[in-house]
Amino acid sequence: MEGNTGFTLKQLAEEDRPREKLQLKGRQSLTNAELMAILIGSGTINETAVELSQRILLHYKNDLNALGRLAVPDFTQFSGIGPVKALTLIAALEFGRRRNLAEAEIKTQIKTSRDIFEIIYPLISDLPYEEFWVLHLNKGNRIIDKEKISVGGLAGTVVDMKIILRSALMKLSSSLILVHNHPSGNLQPSEADIAITKKLKTAATLLEINVLDHVIIGDKDYYSFADSGII
Repeated sequence: MEGNTGFTLKQLAEEDRPREKLQLKGRQSLTNAELMAILIGSGTINETAVELSQRILLHYKNDLNALGRLAVPDFTQFSGIGPVKALTLIAALEFGRRRNLAEAEIKTQIKTSRDIFEIIYPLISDLPYEEFWVLHLNKGNRIIDKEKISVGGLAGTVVDMKIILRSALMKLSSSLILVHNHPSGNLQPSEADIAITKKLKTAATLLEINVLDHVIIGDKDYYSFADSGII
């Protein structure tokens, strides 16, 4: 039975109980391990829930983005984490991702490349494969729509210019912003990235649609074609 033979949070000294600490001192007082311990509830015979959480976080170098990419088997490799606890952690991480996305949605006018990053990052930052997205903008640089164009593998994805331009015409887009992710974390654009950007910009210009930028999303950072003077 999951969690029945391990240390429970109630067995910790009162000052070390994450739930009590949360109630008395507020959520910002808790470490990542303490927050995780509340979710999993109990540890093992040999370690508390907090210690188990610390071990998991240490394994992933305290990278919450890395945790957000994990599936059930990744969590259950740790003694003390069964399917139920794994699903609880996955649900909590997804809930946090959606909160970040909701906060990004508030700012819908694009003024800088950072705005693009903040809007798209919650959508594709955790993916182990590439996705290509297009932001459709009106004349005020406000987002009309966010559109996923294609899904690929670890090293690339196919981009069909006709699909992008047809969609832009249907949505009456004044401008477009191209976005895709690099799961490897390498932000440098490939020759293919540069080529498709130039082709799309040339084709869109003929339709009086401006391609403002192409942003590559990596791990916690991004690369902007516009900022780099490529587009």
